[in-house]
Amino acid sequence: MIVEDLHWIDPSTLELLTLFLDQGPTARVLTLLTCRPEFRAPWGFCAHLTFLTLSRLLPTETEVMVARVVGRKALPPEVAQQVVAKADGVPLFVEELTKMMLESGLLQEQEHQYELRGPLSSSAIPATLHDSLMARLDRLAVAKEVAQLGATLGRVFPYELLQAVSPWDEQTLQQALARLVEAELLYQHGVPPQATYRFKHALIQGAAYQSLLKSTRQHYHRQIAQVLEARFPEIRATQPALVAQHYTEAVLTGQALGYWQRAGERAIQRSAYVEAISHLTKGLELLTALPNTPERAQRELDLQITLGPAFMVIKGWGAAEVERVYTPARELCEQVGHTRQLLRALNGLHAFHLVRANIQTAWELGEQFFRIAQRVQDPQALLWAHYELGETSFYRGEFASPRAHFEQGMAFYASQQHNPRAMGSPDPGMACVAWAAHALWVLGYPDQASTRMEEALTLAQELSHPLTSHTP
Repeated sequence: MIVEDLHWIDPSTLELLTLFLDQGPTARVLTLLTCRPEFRAPWGFCAHLTFLTLSRLLPTETEVMVARVVGRKALPPEVAQQVVAKADGVPLFVEELTKMMLESGLLQEQEHQYELRGPLSSSAIPATLHDSLMARLDRLAVAKEVAQLGATLGRVFPYELLQAVSPWDEQTLQQALARLVEAELLYQHGVPPQATYRFKHALIQGAAYQSLLKSTRQHYHRQIAQVLEARFPEIRATQPALVAQHYTEAVLTGQALGYWQRAGERAIQRSAYVEAISHLTKGLELLTALPNTPERAQRELDLQITLGPAFMVIKGWGAAEVERVYTPARELCEQVGHTRQLLRALNGLHAFHLVRANIQTAWELGEQFFRIAQRVQDPQALLWAHYELGETSFYRGEFASPRAHFEQGMAFYASQQHNPRAMGSPDPGMACVAWAAHALWVLGYPDQASTRMEEALTLAQELSHPLTSHTP
């Protein structure tokens, strides 16, 4: 497994890599990862991981690399010396500078070597990698514009999507892509229209993208987002964060917020909580650009309520982030009058205070939750209410009361209608059964407690939900 530059992979992939590497040497797969010096690996230092620092190339090594890029015909000595001096041992710069000189028209190809057509000025060879990349792109005419549009799509992009947003006819587009592949600025996999293209390096993509005028860049992002919405329903459904990012860069905040919300919800459904936090936080950051209206308040409420469970899983129920999310969410619920989301905010605050051992506050929140659940007569809300009051009563040492609450909660339970991921908590039906076992044990009914615990284990295995399966 090879992962090129950890700075450019998405949060969910990084989360999976972390879980994989944390398994230790029993996972017999060789994984090669590259990153920049400032990157801090979330898995830390482990005995089965080896860290290698790649230093800059020595001048002699740079000369060897230049010779390999050029091939059998040597560069003029003064050109080779300039490349070695300006590339400063950076492999990508060495390669790009050498190719730029070959394409520049300053050299004339002879039978055994290249010769300069005239004097070599000090400005003939760019001083930075960015300048070198731009010089190569500038000589590609229409192909440069295709590279710029491709860079707006991303480091990797499918031909089908590029064609859908392209202003060029198919022949012109394919010829331009062929030039970029020939110049080794892009790698091609497959044949159009099923082809996929990948920029050779993130810096090449960055140079092409940054060369766009701001207005053109926003226009491209808006066009891409609209085409994804209208013509690519599968991408829209499975990659809402991609659509959100394009709308964000197009400065269409309203459309972007909806997709950041969907992206966060979808990540939570897949238990990708780190990714969910990233998506939802981006949505909250965008809210600052909107006026203070009831619609803005509702959008903020939706984002905060969805963000809460992710923080509960990643940081813990008693983390300060949990209170910082659910406290304003509770206030927003009272502002917009949203009862169901108020129940979710109360649920989160109850968990926070219970874990913090603020038992009286947790009890008061549980009672408020119960009163609302009784008023709306929602079986799922009543299930959660009995679970909260039963759990809090148990910690208050009132063991008969919890047993009654847990048994009433089990009566309301309907597992096929409940989504535990939405609350960032164990499945309440399973939890009621498990906690009832604890209450029965303390009350002196070990046989009944054992039976209940077996039921809880069976139910947890059937649900196959991580937070439920690992609940003690």
